Amino acid sequence: MTLTVAGLQAGYGGGTVLHGVDLTVPQGTAIAVLGRNGAGKTTLVHAVAGLLRPKAGSVQLDDVELAGRPAHRVARAGVGLVPQGRRVFASLTVAEHLDLSRRPGEWTVPRVLELLPRLGERRRHKGNQLSGGEAQMLAIARALLTQPRLLLLDEPCEGLAVDLAARVRSVVAELARGGLTVLLVEQQPEHALAVADHVALLGDGVVVATHTADELRASPQLADPVLSVAKHA
Repeated sequence: MTLTVAGLQAGYGGGTVLHGVDLTVPQGTAIAVLGRNGAGKTTLVHAVAGLLRPKAGSVQLDDVELAGRPAHRVARAGVGLVPQGRRVFASLTVAEHLDLSRRPGEWTVPRVLELLPRLGERRRHKGNQLSGGEAQMLAIARALLTQPRLLLLDEPCEGLAVDLAARVRSVVAELARGGLTVLLVEQQPEHALAVADHVALLGDGVVVATHTADELRASPQLADPVLSVAKHA
C-alpha cells in the first residue's frame, strides 16, 4: 500500500507543528523522516496513525482517506504503530501482549517469534522485567500482529545500547526487504540510513528535501540544515 501525505497541517491546542507536509511512501519501500527534536516527527506519526486529528491536508493509504479517522479505524485500514518509548504494559507478560494484539492474517505468533526469537525465551516475563531492547522487540511484534500494510516507527532505537539498536535496525530492514511499507522517524542519521531507501529531511514542520540513502551516505552534510541544532545542543 502506498502512503500519500499532502499539505498536512497538525498541532496541539492552538499551536501548529506541521505546516504543510508532503510525503509519499511507495508500496514495499522504507522512507525515513530525519529531523531534530521539535521538528514535528512524532506529530507526523500521530497524525498518520489517527492519534491526532489534522487541521488540514490529506493522509491516504492507496485511495483510502485516513485523515480525521479515529486511531482504531486507521489501524483496521492497515496501519501499524511502534510508538516512541515502547509503551508496553508492566503487568502483562510477553505472551499476554501478543495474544491481545493478534488479528487473523499472515503474521502469526509463531512467525513473529521466529523473527524475534528472544521474545520466545521471555514469553513468561512481564513488561517490567524486559530490557529496553526486548521491550522494543515486543512493540514491533505487537504491531506486526495487527496485520499492517504500513508500519510506522517512532525513533525505535532511542535509548538503546549500540548492539541492541543494531538488532532493531536489522529487524526493521528485514521487514522492509520483505515487502512491508515502512515509515520511520529518526533523529540519528545512522539509524535512518541503515533501514531506508530514501530520507526526507523535516525542518520546522515541513519537508525541506528528500534524498536517497546513498546520496546521504556520500554527502552527510546534506542533512546539516535540519540537524545542525541537534548537533550543537
